Amino acid sequence: MSDVPATPLVKEIPPKAADLSEWYQAVCYKAELVSLAPVRGCVVLRPYGFAMWERLQSALDARFKETGHENAYFPLLIPKTLLAREEQHVAGFAPEVAWVTQGGGETLTEPLAIRPTSEVVIGTMYAQWIQSYRDLPVLINQWVNIVRWEKRTRPFLRTLEFLWQEGHTAHATEDEAAREVQQMLDIYREFSETYAAVPVYAGEKSAAERFAGATHTYSIEALMPDGRALQAGTSHELGQNFAKAYDITFATEDQSVEHAWTTSWGMSWRMLGALIMVHGDDRGLVLPPKMAPLEAVIVPIVRGEGDDVLAAARRVYDTLRAAGLRVKLDDRNLRPGNKFADWEMRGVPLRLELGAKDLAAEVVTFVRRDKEKGADGAKFAVPFADVASRIPHTLSEIQSALFAKARAFLHERTSRVEDRSEFMRLCSERAGMLDIAWCGLAACEAAIKAQTSATTRNTRPLEGGETVCTACGEPARLRAYFAQSY
Repeated sequence: MSDVPATPLVKEIPPKAADLSEWYQAVCYKAELVSLAPVRGCVVLRPYGFAMWERLQSALDARFKETGHENAYFPLLIPKTLLAREEQHVAGFAPEVAWVTQGGGETLTEPLAIRPTSEVVIGTMYAQWIQSYRDLPVLINQWVNIVRWEKRTRPFLRTLEFLWQEGHTAHATEDEAAREVQQMLDIYREFSETYAAVPVYAGEKSAAERFAGATHTYSIEALMPDGRALQAGTSHELGQNFAKAYDITFATEDQSVEHAWTTSWGMSWRMLGALIMVHGDDRGLVLPPKMAPLEAVIVPIVRGEGDDVLAAARRVYDTLRAAGLRVKLDDRNLRPGNKFADWEMRGVPLRLELGAKDLAAEVVTFVRRDKEKGADGAKFAVPFADVASRIPHTLSEIQSALFAKARAFLHERTSRVEDRSEFMRLCSERAGMLDIAWCGLAACEAAIKAQTSATTRNTRPLEGGETVCTACGEPARLRAYFAQSY
């Protein structure tokens, strides 16, 4: 008997509201985004899922390059002695590190870590490359795979191996590094909201939730339909900690020698998991047009010979391809209803139906995926001559509608709480984002987590008038969002 895990055969997608976790995994398999790999905790990213990753990658990569960053590649393996130089960092990642101890038939004299993140190997190279203030800033990003030894895994959200980008920069001053961190946090926020149509709260992480070895960590936090938060991107000020550990120094204009100020920031394919959960419905995926591998699918409705319908559908397809749209012609020998269900499950934003009646009327029927069947505006006819020009407008409407719906949900499930007992109850019930005046004390945060499983998601300055922490009654220092999380 094979030990290779079999990808579940999903015949029907269960209702989303009944069990989000069951629905989520069923959709990931049924839509052929992933399959289980012959390695525990790993998945194979199938072409449709990889196409979604490519949409994310191209959009973020363009934003990185617009802000002066360049792509490079650093090794997967990190010597143990190198990883151990930054004590806080290695302590923070120790439980998740996978080690290579044998190469070929030989036991290695020094174990090699499979990168859980790349600060240490990049810091080592920066120490060689940076000699003078003239070499700064260094603005580098890499698109790579990461391995972290997760015990409980779920496609995109937590897997042993995952895809991400990680930016690493070095600067001459603390202020410049701090501006870099905020710039990248804003890029993540803007991408999440305008591209993935996932609204987020941006802010600083608490000390307990801070990246290992960082002086400040900032994040964007999204809210899933089950009331749990999902950290969707992080940006870290590393101060001079890594520069001191890896001897990244530079000669200033007056020839004194200083340590560089470094940053790191990253977003993984968790963002794909976020948009799947936020937008999907009982029919399957609902993809924001900007993130969709296909913007539209053409489904000819053929009865009998149907040569004229197929010819017209191909003309529409050629026209839309020439206009630069991501479109597919589904001319498979299947019933139209089966095709409709297939593309609805895959979340294609717009379906174009063309049958004999449409052809006679010289129209194409548009069907929007984001609307319920039979809802106002879900289905409408467009003259042949206007199809190419009407699609971008319709896609823009879908993109905006998805974001507006998700933002309304986030606001509805965000509660400003001032009573301690109510706060603790709502945390336990996974009520959503709970906004409180907070003391910022580690003991308070630990007590909340122990009693409710909720943690701080991120924080922001006090708005004025708040005096005491909702959770413990100590003087309030800031405002914080608490929630249970993935």
